[in-house]
Amino acid sequence: MSDLRRDGFLGGRLQLWQPARGYRSGADAVMLAAACRAAPGDSVLELGCGAGVASLCLAARVPGLRCTGLERQADYAALALRNAQECGLPLDVLTGDLSDPPAGLRGRGFDHVIMNPPYFLGGTPAPDAGRATARTEETPLDDWLDAGLRRLNPKGWLTVIQRADRLDRIIAALQGRAGAIAILPIAARQGREAGRVIVAARKGARAPLRLLAPFVMHDAPRHDVDREDLTPAAQAVLRDGLPITI
Repeated sequence: MSDLRRDGFLGGRLQLWQPARGYRSGADAVMLAAACRAAPGDSVLELGCGAGVASLCLAARVPGLRCTGLERQADYAALALRNAQECGLPLDVLTGDLSDPPAGLRGRGFDHVIMNPPYFLGGTPAPDAGRATARTEETPLDDWLDAGLRRLNPKGWLTVIQRADRLDRIIAALQGRAGAIAILPIAARQGREAGRVIVAARKGARAPLRLLAPFVMHDAPRHDVDREDLTPAAQAVLRDGLPITI
């Protein structure tokens, strides 16, 4: 992977290499990191870490984490490791598939597992192979969630960002295995339906499910000018690196 560009995250505090024409992480990765409840000293696993954006945004916010990323595309895994090294942030990157974990992951438990599984079920593939692999589901969503739950320590937290229309699959996969479920709908604008959800659940917990007020990304009622119009809440997360309470 030689055609790269550096993208700024958290108001430019993180400058991370990503493919110029392949799959590039954006706001979803930053939102995922912001929703993770990790505290200093915790261990965190990201399944499908790509170039490491979510894990590194989390590590930049919370000092003293022990972060591990699993990525099946070797060139993206190498990029994640390069980004971590250049930023001076802790991220151990393993190359492998979540359906057949590498030896370095087997038998290990984590306090947190975060994931941003592919959103699309099929259709016309992206022209770039890496982008197509990252965006199109090959491993079923149920298997992603099962792998995350298996890697969690007792009472550990699973945090997932996904399309809102797949919320039913997430809830079904968590049934009987995780509780204290919190669902944060993410809407592009006030009055719009949520297109994304962030779901946090605690392994082995029995507390009731909570449906939170929507997180609105943009201030204007429609996109009619070519400028950024983030809400104050979105600016606090995407630019200032503040956490999302969930």
